[in-house]
Amino acid sequence: MTVKMQTKQLKDSFGRHIEYVRLSVTDKCNMRCFYCMPEGFKGFEAPKDWLTFDEIERVIGAFVELGVSRVRLTGGEPLVRKNVSHLISRLASLNGLDDLSMSTNATLLSKYAKDLKTSGISRINVSLDSLREDRFAKITGNGKLHQVLAGLQAAKDANLHPIKINMVAMKGINDDEYIDMVKYCIDMGFTLRFIETMPIGSTGRNASDYYQDLAEVRAQLSKDFELVPSIMSGGGPARYYQINHSDLNIGFITPISQHFCETCNRVRLSVDGVLYLCLGDEHKVELRPLLRAGISDKDLQQKIVKALDSKPLKHDFNEKPEKVMRFMSMTGG
Repeated sequence: MTVKMQTKQLKDSFGRHIEYVRLSVTDKCNMRCFYCMPEGFKGFEAPKDWLTFDEIERVIGAFVELGVSRVRLTGGEPLVRKNVSHLISRLASLNGLDDLSMSTNATLLSKYAKDLKTSGISRINVSLDSLREDRFAKITGNGKLHQVLAGLQAAKDANLHPIKINMVAMKGINDDEYIDMVKYCIDMGFTLRFIETMPIGSTGRNASDYYQDLAEVRAQLSKDFELVPSIMSGGGPARYYQINHSDLNIGFITPISQHFCETCNRVRLSVDGVLYLCLGDEHKVELRPLLRAGISDKDLQQKIVKALDSKPLKHDFNEKPEKVMRFMSMTGG
């Protein structure tokens, strides 16, 4: 990937530097995690309404010209989109994009890990909420844990680094596995991040019944491990600690108990070209109709700059948990 020094900065109305785009390449997924997608859900976007690879490259190219340097491919599950490695190669060639990563459930990584590395993915985040086969199947709607573990091994063998494990902490669901997950990540050389449940869509609000304040998780881990404040690159919102006498970094992502909105540096682009300015808000700008009407590159950039005027100061997860109606899978991770 070619790297150049960015001279432009894309800022919102509050002066926050927007340098990160979460790009959903599909809203489809081969699992059904209960906090993300409703059981039996069929309301997926029609393929004709997906942004094409040409359209995606145009939009991301516009963002990069404005100063964005990080892009993460998300879904749904991004690896279910056909020929996604070709898109990755095209994005990786954008001059000024110096961090191209992916969020995945790892079920298809055994097949695609080497291609991802060759195409230009530098690092991955993997959703893994349990190391118990039966519990994993229940959380994911009959997902196969062995496929995920094999995929993680393939990613490690392909030298994708760092590999970050994302574990949604849920009281009464997987709160007896936090220590086991720490030990697994130490053994594998992975980074571990705990995430609080978020009231996004009805599925997310239902999962709030199992909400766990991550201060409690940190206190629990501190009984077995010495946690030393640490820093990791990656552009995300996690607050990191390193387990003393190990290489393991543990991140805590706390959108509910300790929001990080004042340092938010990201926007999200859905598979159908909707630009969401905040994960916890309904502010959005539809780019697909503009692209298909022949908008110029200059006007596209101006539309993006103008859209940032609608990015709110903070989300309302605590005050208005019912506010966001769309499901997480419709927005991108």
